[in-house]
Amino acid sequence: MVDEQVRIWRWSRRTLAVVDEWVEDHRWSMNMWKSDSDQEELRPWSMARELPKFSHSFLSLYCEEWGPISSFLRVACPVIIEKIKGMLGVFQWTAHIDPLNYGVFIKHLSAQMIHSVSTSHQINWRPRLRGRVICCSMELSFYFGSHSSYSFMGIFFCLLLFTFFRNSRVVLADSEYLIGLGSYDITGPAADVNMMGYANTDQIASGVHFRLKARSFIVAEPVGNRVAFVNLDACMASQLVTIKVLERLRARYGDLYSEQNVAISGIHTHAGPGGYLQYVVYIVTSLGFVRQSFDVIVDGIEKSIIQAHQNLRPGSLYVNTGEVDAGINRSPSAYLNNPASERSQYQYNVDKQMTLLKFTDNEWGPIGSFNWFATHGTSMSRTNSLISGDNKGAAARFMEDWAKQKSFGTQSHSSHVAASGTHNNQQGFPRRVSSIIPPVHENSNKLKELVSSFKASGGMQLSGPQSIVQRVRNTFSQGSQQNFVSAFCQTNCGDVSPNVLGTFCIDTGLPCDFNHSTCNGKNELCYGRGPGYPDEIESTRIIGDRQFTKAVDLFNTASEQIKGKVEFHHAYIDFSQLEVTVSSSEGKQVVKTCPAAMGFAFAAGTTDGPGAFDFKQGDNQGNPFWKVVGSLVKAPSKEQVDCQKPKPILLDTGEMKLPYDWAPSILPIQILRVGQVVILCVPGEFTTMAGRRLRDAVKEVLTGDGNGEFDNNVHIVIAGLTNTYSQYVTTFEEYQIQRYEGASTLYGPHTLNAYIQEFRKLASALLTDQNLHDQGPQPPDLLDKQISLLPPVIVDSTPSGLHFGDMSNDVPINSTFKRGDVVSATFWSACPRNDLLTNGTFALVEFLDSSQNWVPAYDDDDFCLLFKWSRPSKLSAQSHATLEWRIPQDSLPGVYRFRHFGASKSFLGSISYFTGSSTAFAVV
Repeated sequence: MVDEQVRIWRWSRRTLAVVDEWVEDHRWSMNMWKSDSDQEELRPWSMARELPKFSHSFLSLYCEEWGPISSFLRVACPVIIEKIKGMLGVFQWTAHIDPLNYGVFIKHLSAQMIHSVSTSHQINWRPRLRGRVICCSMELSFYFGSHSSYSFMGIFFCLLLFTFFRNSRVVLADSEYLIGLGSYDITGPAADVNMMGYANTDQIASGVHFRLKARSFIVAEPVGNRVAFVNLDACMASQLVTIKVLERLRARYGDLYSEQNVAISGIHTHAGPGGYLQYVVYIVTSLGFVRQSFDVIVDGIEKSIIQAHQNLRPGSLYVNTGEVDAGINRSPSAYLNNPASERSQYQYNVDKQMTLLKFTDNEWGPIGSFNWFATHGTSMSRTNSLISGDNKGAAARFMEDWAKQKSFGTQSHSSHVAASGTHNNQQGFPRRVSSIIPPVHENSNKLKELVSSFKASGGMQLSGPQSIVQRVRNTFSQGSQQNFVSAFCQTNCGDVSPNVLGTFCIDTGLPCDFNHSTCNGKNELCYGRGPGYPDEIESTRIIGDRQFTKAVDLFNTASEQIKGKVEFHHAYIDFSQLEVTVSSSEGKQVVKTCPAAMGFAFAAGTTDGPGAFDFKQGDNQGNPFWKVVGSLVKAPSKEQVDCQKPKPILLDTGEMKLPYDWAPSILPIQILRVGQVVILCVPGEFTTMAGRRLRDAVKEVLTGDGNGEFDNNVHIVIAGLTNTYSQYVTTFEEYQIQRYEGASTLYGPHTLNAYIQEFRKLASALLTDQNLHDQGPQPPDLLDKQISLLPPVIVDSTPSGLHFGDMSNDVPINSTFKRGDVVSATFWSACPRNDLLTNGTFALVEFLDSSQNWVPAYDDDDFCLLFKWSRPSKLSAQSHATLEWRIPQDSLPGVYRFRHFGASKSFLGSISYFTGSSTAFAVV
């Protein structure tokens, strides 16, 4: 086997050298091929005349190293593909030549190849070869077609693979889709940056609860369309992020991925760093634009899509649905204003249905799941300062850990808990490493002896960010098999709260006022209570666990296979002045949306995070004093006031343009289709009833045309907070009540009807395969106009005689803890903004194995381990890192210690990396 791998490597390197030499020799031809347009049809064949030298060299190498074609197909093809892709990445700088694009020609050629192979002799494929025709031909044709400088190589490789597969007399097993999933770290600055969601200026990041991820799936037809969906552990998508991600994808893949078929959606956690949106109103509390927050999200999305693209393999999808009890309606008085006849059609005043997609690889089996369920990411409160994915991020962690344990063949307690839905484990944390570390320590006296042997290490300098290789999740590497990816996506969560115990006054303990959510007239005293009250982390765990448990159940029982086309449609709409046709008692009439504006109840906040001063929900009059204050910023015109009625305008954001736009006006809407699953991508937070109306309207279009392509079994889901952010969307009736959601419906009372009107157009286009040539006005790219007032890190220091990584407050010597206890240690540290340690960790709990080696057991991506960072004073250059571990009930007895990683900044600006470990302690 080793000899074969050596031959693969040697032959691939030599092949790459031949390709390189041939491209260098013929680069001059690229310009010569740019002949007049009337000769365009002849160009591919002109290019073909240049291929003999290259193909002769290529085939000579092949014949020299390998004889049997089957060996080449089994081993060499994947290596060649990756080598050529890598080579093209190196040569991307030639794109400025503006070479010819023969993608259509190559795509047609590839389709003919697949058709020809499919009609050849039928024999069974070995699992490793299944789908190689489509994987090789389509990936090469799309890739080379997108990088038009190398279209001649695309043609050659399509022909070459065609010859090989024809001679091998093999065919593709039935597989309707190519499927790929990816995931990448997007954890932003864990210090000094205001968190996005609550608009609370005092909520400044100071540590990590667990890390944030961008999770992606790509579903592609073997010959035809593809869609990419990205789920972010972030408050929402950002127009600027979307623009820059698409620019990068275009540079890498050409037209393969665009705003048409790529959707980027946020889970709506209120515990992630802000400053990554481009409109003023969304970055005021973060002191403007935060480049570090922005860059890590853009990078992570791009890399997750690249992973998914590289992981594309033949596979199948399944869909399943079920009910979850993980949310209540936080604005029931507004919901009750909807028609009684409409409300009577539904059992609940929130949507409890979860829709789950299960992804399976034809060879490897289950590889991931994405689901959509409505509940706010507000289990973590407005005073929390730890970066967290909240309940949906927690659910994703739990399910990915469950899947990885299952792939190891373990039957851990938490796996049984997840599958059965029972919870004997009080902590409920899915096991991370216990199943792969042998229980070597059974005698508590021996443990104590071992503990006494390991003292704190003291701070040590590192040559680089070595925490990356210490990640616990690296333990679960599966070789060439892609990691299991599970995403818990957001949908119409606008009026849905995870604080399911209800709302209570913090001064009296009595329920809040029903209509206004106040306590003695003050909204600041009215808070919702989560199921773990008063412990917000426990509430996060419980709501996350409810979603996780149902997702496992749906995953295990999914049997409805997804079949059908992959399609997409997208449009930009100017919502500030859109004409909308609505029905009324007087017949049809044309109304208009309005420029964006925020009402008084916006400042009141919600029961998940109340506002300040004397604002209150349900206010459709406004306060004279605050009207004057708002007018000093920008007084709304009479036309705007009339358009927005009955909303009293606090901030006329749609007409505020200094220093640049305060709110969006041009919004993207998008439909993605995979078989009988249709995803409606919306750039805001739809309330429960608003989401129901939108889904029903689209379903009516899809099932009412009579062609039978869709029936009542079509699964329509809303992907909220997607591609950009424009706050809330209520029904016309809910808007009249002017609770927080209505006051935050930017474009006036007819906003929902505008969405329904435009989505009906997209749905009709889906049925007719019509191209929407008029994509509408383009949203602005405001990156060059961004202003940042966040001061940089100047310098880090420690007290005299101490080093970064030294202990400030160590674990007590010879200490012993039980499961369920909380143990902590504090290190002298530096600002986490110096290096985000992306795909690394600031915190580790290490376990002493039977060989006396320290191995990673838990890191800062675990729910049970907290990384808390602090300064002795606001302007101090010194700082502390406290690692706090709530010992899971299923952790093994043994010897443990803390280890901290960080990066410090010198006065001259250089970055140095360090680590330090605590005194060991025992868990019995």
